[in-house]
Amino acid sequence: MRIRNGRPGDAESIAELHAASWRTAYAGIMPESFLNGALLADRLAVWRGRLDADPSASGLFVAEENGELLGFVYSTPTPDGRVLLDNLHAAPGRTRSGIGTRLLRHALEWAAIEFPGRAVYLEVLQANTAAIAFYERRGGRRTDARTARFEQGFELPEFEYTWFAESVHH
Repeated sequence: MRIRNGRPGDAESIAELHAASWRTAYAGIMPESFLNGALLADRLAVWRGRLDADPSASGLFVAEENGELLGFVYSTPTPDGRVLLDNLHAAPGRTRSGIGTRLLRHALEWAAIEFPGRAVYLEVLQANTAAIAFYERRGGRRTDARTARFEQGFELPEFEYTWFAESVHH
C-alpha cells in the first residue's frame, strides 16, 4: 500500500469511495432518502470542486494498492487558525486493516509541517461509535459537542475531536 497526493483525476474514485463509505457507516443514522438518493452526484460535485481549486492549499492523500483506491484523507486550514480533518475514509470491507491509521498519521504529519503549532480537529457524528473509538485510540481528545446541520435539510448531533500540536509526534 502506498500513500500519495490526491490529484484531479482522482475525483470520481474518491467520490465513489466516499459515497460507499457513508452508505455503510451512516445507514440508520442519516436519512435513507439522502444515502440512497443523489449522494454520489453530491460527493462528485464536492470532490471536483476541491480538486479543481488550488490543491496545494489543502492536504488530500490517497492510499492505493495495485491502482485500487483503498482510502483517503482530506485536511484544510480554517480561518480560526486550526486545521480541519474533513474526511477520513477507508473502503468498505477494508476497514480495520491499518489504512485509516496510516492516513490519519499522514494527515497529522502534513499539518505539523505545513501549519506548525496549529491544532488539528475533526467532527464526527455522535452515532458513529466505531469512528469515535478509532479517534480516541489514536490520541484524539473530545473538545466539543454540537449539532451538525446538513445542507440537504437534516441535523444530527456530533462531537469535535482535537489533536493539539504538542501531542503530534513525528
